[in-house]
Amino acid sequence: MSEAMIAVVTGGASGIGAACCRELATRGHKVVVLDRDMARAESVAAEIGGHALFGDVGDEAGLKAVAARIEAGIGPVGIVVNSAGVLQPPLRPTELPMSVWDHVVHIDQRGTYLGCVVFGAAMLPRRSGSIVNIASIAGSRSMALHAYAPAKAAVISITRCLAAEWGPAGVRVNSVSPGFTRTPALQEAIDKGERDVTNLVGSVPMGRLVEPDEIARVVAFVASPEASALSGVDVPVDCGWMAGTSWHTYGGFRDPGNGPHA
Repeated sequence: MSEAMIAVVTGGASGIGAACCRELATRGHKVVVLDRDMARAESVAAEIGGHALFGDVGDEAGLKAVAARIEAGIGPVGIVVNSAGVLQPPLRPTELPMSVWDHVVHIDQRGTYLGCVVFGAAMLPRRSGSIVNIASIAGSRSMALHAYAPAKAAVISITRCLAAEWGPAGVRVNSVSPGFTRTPALQEAIDKGERDVTNLVGSVPMGRLVEPDEIARVVAFVASPEASALSGVDVPVDCGWMAGTSWHTYGGFRDPGNGPHA
């Protein structure tokens, strides 16, 4: 087990964020579950023996205040996972309200940057720390998500820029890009018939969705000293989706079989 640290997870009350909280706690870290939904945050914190605090990445002053509270009352933060984010409907650009576009960019792009800067500021004088931003495969490919995809592309770019900026101070910054992940929100949409699993996994070589705990294990590794030379990279965790999206041009995936051509 790596050295126990204080880990802050924004958006830690549900989905991938909650999975990250559980995995980091399993590895011995003291986890602060930061979220706007205090009921869920307190539930996750109680489960893992952590702390639950209100945190809104859209509120600069509020985030700075809670970061100062954590540093003063809980201790120096060694790991930050910026998981807070919002989704958007796949509307055509002419139908996507700018208010929705602004909100997605405000939370997913600006909020991630703010989380890095607010918590990273305290890491710099200590000359150590690890930040992991939750991006998305949408940030590396064209999608019918004209606010979310560009915002996640910006998260990947922010990650690279800050890794170069803060590397000399010993602070590592990386991102993890989940593929289509079976979060409670996605499962609910599937159960309601709003999302078709066949479409979701049609370009996935492994033929399945990613599970939240699979994302969390990668996040925990990237944040750990075991990945001490890793900085400025984006790690897709997508069951091969990024590798497989172009294979429909050749008729789709082939059964490798067990013969000499396997």
